[in-house]
Amino acid sequence: MRLADLMGPFLGFLARAITGAQGHWLGCPPSNEQRIYIANHQSHFDLVLIWAALPSELRAKTRAIAARDYWTKGKFKTWLTTDVFNTVYVSRTRANPDEDPLEPLVEALKQGDSLIIFPEGTRSNKGEPMPFKAGIYHLAEQFPGVQIIPTWIDNVQRVMPKGEVVPVPILCTVTFGTPTQIQPGEEKKAFLERTRAEVTALKPGGWKQ
Repeated sequence: MRLADLMGPFLGFLARAITGAQGHWLGCPPSNEQRIYIANHQSHFDLVLIWAALPSELRAKTRAIAARDYWTKGKFKTWLTTDVFNTVYVSRTRANPDEDPLEPLVEALKQGDSLIIFPEGTRSNKGEPMPFKAGIYHLAEQFPGVQIIPTWIDNVQRVMPKGEVVPVPILCTVTFGTPTQIQPGEEKKAFLERTRAEVTALKPGGWKQ
């Protein structure tokens, strides 16, 4: 067995031990069908926390999106995101005007993978998600049959604040909401505002069935 095959379950166990993290499936049950999980982004620990909250049978086909410029700095980061988490790298800046930053995500969806996306595009510690970037809208347009699962990660910014590398034991939750999809004729601005609101509504005390 490869080291990467052992590291994945170990990190999942470690994340649960540090945070007590469990997936709260309030709006839908876990499912093997293809999905795009869209979540708020507060810490580099977000990826590990969502991954740990997913049932083990879903992890093999669920890939997170990671910024190439950050997660390929150093051999360990590259190994962790490539061999353990099988992430999809995206570039935050275009090498040339013709480059499509969504192409790696499109290819992953064409292959049948599920994705974990942080639509804000960067981390925020303001409590409310920042406005969503347009990428999730374009993916929803191209793959209207893929369920979008609003996801709220709570308290993780206290586990690993920005600039820290050692996690602090704090109780965290990952809440999965009701599946959504792009509506016929729905414009970009309306879609981004609606899905952001659906993610925000999953904050503790805010979810309604």
